[in-house]
Amino acid sequence: MVVTWSTMNATQTTVAMIGPSISKKPPSVAVKGSSSKFVDPGTLHHTQFIHTVSFSGLKPGAAYVYKVGTTVENVWSEVFTFRAMQEGSDWSPHIALYGDFGFSNHQSLQRLMIDNNKGMYDAVFHVGDLAYDMDSDNGYIGDKFMNMIQPLSARLPYMTCPGNHENKYNFTHYKNRFTMPGDEDGKNMFYSFDIGPAHVISISTEYYFFLQFGLIQPFRQYYWLENDLKEANKPENRAKRPWIITMGHRPMYCSNSDRDDCTKEHSWVRDGVPVIDKFGLEEMFYENGVDLAVWAHEHSYERLWPLYKDKVRNGSLHQPYTNPGAPVHITTGSAGCQEDHDPFKGKVADWSAFRSDDYGYTRMKIFNSTHLYLEQVSDDKNGTVIDKIMIIKDKHGSYVKKG
Repeated sequence: MVVTWSTMNATQTTVAMIGPSISKKPPSVAVKGSSSKFVDPGTLHHTQFIHTVSFSGLKPGAAYVYKVGTTVENVWSEVFTFRAMQEGSDWSPHIALYGDFGFSNHQSLQRLMIDNNKGMYDAVFHVGDLAYDMDSDNGYIGDKFMNMIQPLSARLPYMTCPGNHENKYNFTHYKNRFTMPGDEDGKNMFYSFDIGPAHVISISTEYYFFLQFGLIQPFRQYYWLENDLKEANKPENRAKRPWIITMGHRPMYCSNSDRDDCTKEHSWVRDGVPVIDKFGLEEMFYENGVDLAVWAHEHSYERLWPLYKDKVRNGSLHQPYTNPGAPVHITTGSAGCQEDHDPFKGKVADWSAFRSDDYGYTRMKIFNSTHLYLEQVSDDKNGTVIDKIMIIKDKHGSYVKKG
């Protein structure tokens, strides 16, 4: 488990103190980390120091207390708690999913914290667009947002992917403020990890829309993703972690009326960058048997029928999500931000199963190798679950029929 925090001043040491929660004693084991200077490129050159400590040797599933700070200056944070990730794949992760969550109009925050105080989640997946924007007010909005989500992010793995609102200064706030898995070259922009019976892949859809930064990164991501999916889809790996879940900010499909990429007949994310005709993801997802694709960007919630190349591939008429013939897509971008809602088209597409512009977020529980549950919580309706499905798969793998 990795903990990251920032201070406005340089410190001589970067340390976290950790101890088992069951002992009822203050955290007493010191773990040293590292720090780096981060200067916002804006006019005030707002400066802070990003600190990172990695906790290793944890007992799977055990609860711990910790605090972060510096031994030399003897300055410490409050004490936080977290639970170490469970071991292996034979357990049932419960995850909060949302995107487009800002410091202003953070409609869903209180309800998420209530859920978290009940111990409901094992992780949060924030599917792009954080703070609105991390760089705003010379980076001070980013500071306020990080403080705002601290009750969640200090207790749970807070996994992210970049959105379009992170693009300023070549995504510098995103790359510096978050510590995600992956190599230094990727710098948080794409990576994968395992949680319970699922292999989760986080990608940057923003490479398609900020090509002024060059084609080398979308090229690197595309071939990294291809290799990662092929490895995850090998029979021996799917036997251990059968579910493949992706998260990326901009959807392949949506029925909103704002002329975004997902509303077009040939989405760049879906079909590839025009002219060079490269880096489209739908075919790759289909060939490698992606089970669930999670998106945001549209400030609404939309669940699709299993879908491939604009055609519905339901498992059956009465059980569409039982052994579906294509990936299932959901868009969950309505957690709350200052840009309010995105409207829907009047006509519902054939592949759109359910849609709502209520503020809210998605809960996911991966029960086991065959059952994955999703439900949408409406904050506008006082926490009412307005949509839910169970994806059931007797077998995981490529959707391409052989022979």
